[in-house]
Amino acid sequence: MSISFQKTVLDNGLTIIGEHNPHAQSFAAGYFVNTGSRDETPELAGVSHFLEHMLFKGSDKRSAEDINREFDELGANNNAYTNEERTVYHATVVAERGEAMLELLTDMMRPVLRQSDFDMEKKVILEEIAMYEDRPNFKVFELGNAQFFDHHPLGNSVLGSNESISALSREQMQAYFDKRYAPNNMVLSLSGNYDWQAMLNLVNELSQSWKAQVTERRFPGFKPSLGEMTRQDEKLKRAHVAFYAPGLSAQDEARYAAFLLSNCIGDSSGSRLYWALLDKGLVDNAYFYHDSNDGLGVYQGYLSAEPERLAEVTRIFIDTLLDVETNGLLAEEWERAQRKLATSLTLRAETPYGRLMSLGPNFLYGNDYQSVDELVEKIFATRLESALELLARKPFSNLFTYTLTP
Repeated sequence: MSISFQKTVLDNGLTIIGEHNPHAQSFAAGYFVNTGSRDETPELAGVSHFLEHMLFKGSDKRSAEDINREFDELGANNNAYTNEERTVYHATVVAERGEAMLELLTDMMRPVLRQSDFDMEKKVILEEIAMYEDRPNFKVFELGNAQFFDHHPLGNSVLGSNESISALSREQMQAYFDKRYAPNNMVLSLSGNYDWQAMLNLVNELSQSWKAQVTERRFPGFKPSLGEMTRQDEKLKRAHVAFYAPGLSAQDEARYAAFLLSNCIGDSSGSRLYWALLDKGLVDNAYFYHDSNDGLGVYQGYLSAEPERLAEVTRIFIDTLLDVETNGLLAEEWERAQRKLATSLTLRAETPYGRLMSLGPNFLYGNDYQSVDELVEKIFATRLESALELLARKPFSNLFTYTLTP
């Protein structure tokens, strides 16, 4: 038997996909909810991330202690995360414990949202916001995103603010949950060794009471900010800079060229920025990557360095981008990036968990299934000429930079 793909949509609208590998020793499952900070209004800022915490506080059937204990008893590797576009709950177990794990994960998706838990967890969220205030490599992007995206919802903070979280009510969270956690706004992804029909029957039975909703995502026009902004912080010892340029969406086929292009420019080793800045010891850190979002993409970069070298290293960073934009890339750079990305994809796919994290977002974005072999083939079929076409649009000639400095 070989790896196979399955997909079905339940009557309530829940999409279930699975990549079955009969040779795998483990099973991974994840609920990918099509909601994040970009789907929030200002008065609800941070509710998606807050709600992620609340799903671990218990359902009608289980308490928070039950959830934690049962995951432990299953030997599960489980977690969750929230970003601008999605909230994901996932777990991995040995294959024979798959049904018990999926039953627990599915039960979690309908939380009680008790007032007492809400009040207690609000304090945890406020502490988390305070903690990230002391992480300038995080803060520079939160502040930079808000400026670069301007009023576009992709600039919304994932954590929210002290003001928005403090003012948020349990009733507001419940209304948000009822709307955004509708089954037709979610994808359940399975990967590894499992019985497809057994899992389908289990989820169908457990989710019969879930009701579909009219759930929309806003796609307003986007006009990126240009130029530079600087904010001083007396607590800082280093300078931190975030770089932005418009990119390609998760639905754009040219995104593969953008991934490879950004790898050539700013990968952690062997890239243009590595040799220009890191290898010479001019910065603590420097990278550049491409992020494809729903309907909109962005190139983003980062550096941290001594404040005395800020002007020098920022100029080197920008000059490196402009040199690539003007003169292109060497064939050997492109081929090296192809091999690195293909290797990364292959290694990630060797575990059901790694494959799960590729399958789920892909279907949230409305893309078709692609096997690992097909993805690798796509990478090697993406020609350098495709990147040159992207560079011809002059994406780096109008950068936006946001700097945090002492």
